Amino acid sequence: MVTLTFQSMANEIQRQQRLSQNIAYDQAQVSSGKKIRTASEDPQSWVQISEIGRAQVQHNAWSDNIAYGVSRSNKAESNLEQLNSLVSRARELMINASTSSLDGAGQTAIVAELTNIRAVANELLNETDYQGSPVFDDNVSTQIPVSRNLNLEVVATRQSISEGIDVGGTPRTLDDIFDEAINAVTSTDPLDRENSLTSLESGLDHVILQQSLQGIRSDRLKTIGDRVVDTSLDLSERRSQLEDTDLTVTIARIQAQLLSLEAAQATFARINRQSLFDLIR
Repeated sequence: MVTLTFQSMANEIQRQQRLSQNIAYDQAQVSSGKKIRTASEDPQSWVQISEIGRAQVQHNAWSDNIAYGVSRSNKAESNLEQLNSLVSRARELMINASTSSLDGAGQTAIVAELTNIRAVANELLNETDYQGSPVFDDNVSTQIPVSRNLNLEVVATRQSISEGIDVGGTPRTLDDIFDEAINAVTSTDPLDRENSLTSLESGLDHVILQQSLQGIRSDRLKTIGDRVVDTSLDLSERRSQLEDTDLTVTIARIQAQLLSLEAAQATFARINRQSLFDLIR
């Protein structure tokens, strides 16, 4: 009888030790916020968490690329908007020069403003950002990876904006068109100003087209960006379900285990105080 009682006491001690270990384990989960900290705790979930982690790293890289692309696209749109204003102003000046009787001072003023417009337009086309990257790409549009097997061009090339402008079937450059306008103002032939006005209108149409194309690029980046964000949120939610501690459930379990342990320890203390004769009875 005494042997059985001692064995029962040993079993009880082991049970209380397991309770203490479980409590310590759950408390560590609450402290760290993670219910899985090593692969041995749940190998299958650990593999899924690792795969999700790799996917999150990839999506973070895509998000960074998209953010960079959006920044470049916004700057390109801003420069194109300014370019639109410049060509529109040049067209307005040419209309004034064509319909008004200008004296030498008036011609000089228009030439000076057109010359400035030409210089500013050239600066907008060749501008670089704070990192030294050109606002518009040179010759070939750079494509950036934004999703699996998907690369997007972010901005147009400088050449596609400033060159190949169809003026009556002849390809012209913006710089040529501005130069033609400057010369037409002081020309004695009214036809020169008419031809210049036609060229400026073609130039404006070309810039407007480039603005539309840049808007399409921006919309595409936004759409892909929203998709990447949604997928990233799904990955985070899935990882949280696998990895994060459910504080409500875990704290409730800790409290129940503590109550059970306290009751077991109190009972064990009372039994342990009894004499051998009390145990035999």
